[in-house]
Amino acid sequence: MVVTVTAANFGARDAAAGLLTRLRRDITLVWADGGYTGGLVGWCRDNLALTSEIVKRTDDTTGFAVLPRRWVAERTFAWLMNSRRLARDYEALTATSEAMIR
Repeated sequence: MVVTVTAANFGARDAAAGLLTRLRRDITLVWADGGYTGGLVGWCRDNLALTSEIVKRTDDTTGFAVLPRRWVAERTFAWLMNSRRLARDYEALTATSEAMIR
C-alpha cells in the first residue's frame, strides 16, 4: 500500500488523486467518506477505472448510526495513534511522518 502525509494547509481531497494514482495497480474499489464527494468519484471512474463508493450519513438519521466500512478507517487511525510520535506531530517534514507510518 502507499502513504501520503500532507501539510495542514493542503486538503485531503486534493491529495487523493495522487495517492490513488500510485495505488491503482493494487485496488479496484475505493471507499471514501462524505468529504470526498464531488469530482473525485467521476475522476476515479474515468481516469483510473476504479469503482468508488462514498459512505455518508443520511440527512434523516438522528443520533448514533453505524456507517458501513467506516470502522476500517477508524481502526487504522487508532492503530497509528498508538505511536506517540505520530499522535503529537513532532515531525517537521512530511517525509519523516510517512517513514514513521511505514
